[in-house]
Amino acid sequence: MSFRSHRPPDRDAYHHGNLREALIETVLDLIGKHGPAGFSYADVARAAGVSPAAPYRHFRDRNALMAEVARRGFERFAEDLEAAWNQGRPDPVAAMDACGRAYLAFARREPAFYSAMFGAGASATDDPALRAAADRAFGVLRRAAEAVSATYPGPERPPALMVALHLWAEAHGIASLFLSPEGLRRGIPMTAEELLEAALLVYLKGLGGR
Repeated sequence: MSFRSHRPPDRDAYHHGNLREALIETVLDLIGKHGPAGFSYADVARAAGVSPAAPYRHFRDRNALMAEVARRGFERFAEDLEAAWNQGRPDPVAAMDACGRAYLAFARREPAFYSAMFGAGASATDDPALRAAADRAFGVLRRAAEAVSATYPGPERPPALMVALHLWAEAHGIASLFLSPEGLRRGIPMTAEELLEAALLVYLKGLGGR
């Protein structure tokens, strides 16, 4: 997977009294260069141009710093999904498709954040703020699934949670495939958005939808 797209951190940020933000920017830059597991806490300090002890003023350890990066990513992600959902307009299925497209767009536009959110080992269980942000993002997919499920007749109505999880799995899998070097080497003969749209249509048809 390619993690690059984030701009290098401002080397003067720490000297301007904003060490916390400088560390966040540095982590995103390091993810872009080395992936989420390719650097240590000491590497973050070194890249930010501060002493090894300086990051501890704001984060107890590397995990806490990565959790904050992931939290910020989920906050942005949730905002994008909310905008795409647009309260279910013009109709639930079209709005769900828009959520899927927003998922792909975020992964493509913010690969460093995306990697911190899903591949950096940050535990939402240990960080309530991260858990809340992740839940907010998934909540948008859950609302989309509830609206789509409600369009099915009562006896045939699929569980909304199942639909939400399937939507998440489809979007996440397609995003990972298209961001990976292996996927690019295979020359997939359609765009990520086209593949997702087809997957959703097949899925909804399989549930008995029109």
